[in-house]
Amino acid sequence: MSGNEVPGQFTLVLHSHLPWLANHGRWPVGEEWLYQSWAASYLPVVEVLRTLAAEGRSHMLSLGITPVLAAQLDDPHCLAGMHHWLGNWQLRADEAAMAGNVALGRHEHRLATAALADFERNWRHGAAPVWRQLIDAEAIELLGGPLAHPFQPLLDPRLRAYQLAEGLADARHRWGHTPRGIWAPECGYTPGMEAGYAAAGVTHFMVDGPALRGDSSLGRPVRESDVVAFGRDLHVSYRVWSPKSGYPGHAAYRDFHHYDHATGLKPSRVTGKTVAGPDKAPYDPELAATAVARDVDDFVQTVRERLIAESARIGRPALVVAAFDTELFGHWWHEGPQWLAQVLRALPEAGVTIGTLADARERGFVGAPVQLADSSWGSGKDWRVWAGDQVRDLVDLNDEIVRLALDTVDKMRAADTDSLALRDPVADQLLRQAILTVSSDWAFMVSKDSAAGYARERAHQHAHAVREIAAAVGAGQVAKAQQLAAGWGRADGLFPGLDARRLGAGHAAAAPEQATAVGSEDSTADSGVPAAPASIAESGSASEGPARERPE
Repeated sequence: MSGNEVPGQFTLVLHSHLPWLANHGRWPVGEEWLYQSWAASYLPVVEVLRTLAAEGRSHMLSLGITPVLAAQLDDPHCLAGMHHWLGNWQLRADEAAMAGNVALGRHEHRLATAALADFERNWRHGAAPVWRQLIDAEAIELLGGPLAHPFQPLLDPRLRAYQLAEGLADARHRWGHTPRGIWAPECGYTPGMEAGYAAAGVTHFMVDGPALRGDSSLGRPVRESDVVAFGRDLHVSYRVWSPKSGYPGHAAYRDFHHYDHATGLKPSRVTGKTVAGPDKAPYDPELAATAVARDVDDFVQTVRERLIAESARIGRPALVVAAFDTELFGHWWHEGPQWLAQVLRALPEAGVTIGTLADARERGFVGAPVQLADSSWGSGKDWRVWAGDQVRDLVDLNDEIVRLALDTVDKMRAADTDSLALRDPVADQLLRQAILTVSSDWAFMVSKDSAAGYARERAHQHAHAVREIAAAVGAGQVAKAQQLAAGWGRADGLFPGLDARRLGAGHAAAAPEQATAVGSEDSTADSGVPAAPASIAESGSASEGPARERPE
């Protein structure tokens, strides 16, 4: 080693995820959340990666894209809605300028115009070609995952295996690549899941640092398997994401919470953590750019020091993994994409080797096996967010709906004596609705009191769909079951490749018991055509979707 090079490897992991929002309300929670994240995060993050790839850079980071998000970014309804939203963004910027806030209006108009041109040039017919270009160029490693982001430790093992297999197949269909690595939803784990991963062809997955007893300096084979768990280094990750001292909270950055109600734009900088919204200073892009440069330097130095210290501690080159939700970069932290571009250039210049999780595995950044225990990346690093007292009703609902869906599909299968049976759209839609019911997002939003009403309505709405389809099937009402399935499919027709025939045979296994570490914490008509929850307005421009994961 010579010059300024440091030992080991740094890996940046981004997890891109939103629940299924299409056709389920617009504002304050619903499609607006999708369009804001798309405009503020997915567009600029992809542009950063595309620009860096054009400079000849590769293996820059591991990027997780959940199948349920990918489905929305390819959905014709969402594509049309996004195009309209970007045009409306331009109009809102013009309104701000005409109302007297010329600097804000000009800044936002430039951003909106660039985003609209980018969308029309690269995204108008779906996101799949956009991601595939980066994957084919080896700019990124693609991480996959189960279909609709369930909290896997609490999910019936049969449906857990089905969601994972179908999620990997969905990735192959969209991008021509089957992921070998996954971002386990919520970094949730319970013993035995590693065997399911191995059976599905998964070679590595993410956990939170404390799951590895705080030592995330190397990946670890899990129990008796060859599947490697990589842990998030909290010392480095919290340099960015700490709620007390993370970069996005610094005074010069655009304030996430305060916005102008007339236009839905954010006119202020953070100014101070105790400064009320109306008293905050106007946003200044040049001042923010200076802060970005400062924080890039700080992060690079932090990574260098961590790699040197961890390598010395373990007596061999170490691995440092920093992991974040993609939506942090742009949606929550306006300057995040600028910071990301500069960091990915500055780290190699500072002697830091960067690579993906797959690179880390291939380069031997793997230590001794670990007896991984129940864990997550949520509050307490246990399961309380998804299985605590606040969401006990949702846990019970999920168990009921999964048993009903699996039992109904089994009975349909047993009643069909044709060994060459064709696909059954009723069985397919029944599984779609069950999968949407058990999305981890609903319990997360309730536990965090973030649009909790919307989350509960969504869970019960999808549960209602399962119940009424199953009731029609059980009563032998074939035509009604088909009508109901088609009606629900008009709103929830995601994953057209989902095939109930691939569901493993046999009756549903008993659901895993709740982890001992769990503690308490901080309807539609029978037509089968789901309506948006009554509390959700159908239009509006200013909203913040609930944060998928905030710093703990």
